[in-house]
Amino acid sequence: MMYPLVLDLADNGIPVAVTCRVLGFSKQAFYKWRAKPVCDRDYDDAHLVNAAVDVHHDDPEFGYRFITDELAGQGWTASRNRVNRLCTLQKLWSVHARQRGRYRRPGPPVHDDLVGREFTAAAPNLLWFTDITEHPTREGKLYLCAVKDACSKRIVGYSIDARMTSQLAVDALRNAIALRAPDATAIVHSDRGSQFRSHA
Repeated sequence: MMYPLVLDLADNGIPVAVTCRVLGFSKQAFYKWRAKPVCDRDYDDAHLVNAAVDVHHDDPEFGYRFITDELAGQGWTASRNRVNRLCTLQKLWSVHARQRGRYRRPGPPVHDDLVGREFTAAAPNLLWFTDITEHPTREGKLYLCAVKDACSKRIVGYSIDARMTSQLAVDALRNAIALRAPDATAIVHSDRGSQFRSHA
């Protein structure tokens, strides 16, 4: 933007009219910018970017589509194209966005593998498994996160939501803990999905 240059040259004694004529824009445009240096659109974009950064911080592997859905859930009104543009400017994209196809590698593990491919337990509430499944409905997709006990093979906690977010996994685990009250030695095993790797 050349408008700040006009101010700098005006401080050096060069008339505003001359600078605007040389740079190729009108004095009216310069004075309009001077009265309001930040337009409403830029102001709104700045606040939207802050909200998108917060969403991406909670779920680092979210791409712009999930970020758009999360922002809509928080009351923001923005199209996917706008969120995509702002996320690209801020370099907010999913870690796996460019790893498509057969040879896509999973993300880093959430924790050390404490199960070691032994998917059985001698007593209840020692080992739990959790995963998210998607179900199409007439109103749209529905996501279910379930927590299963390795000993009894029963579902000990679950959560249902219209969006597949980290809160879905957190709610399912809290539900299982409230119902079963396991001790601190209990192990929860999941895949490497972003919902189970998020800060939440």
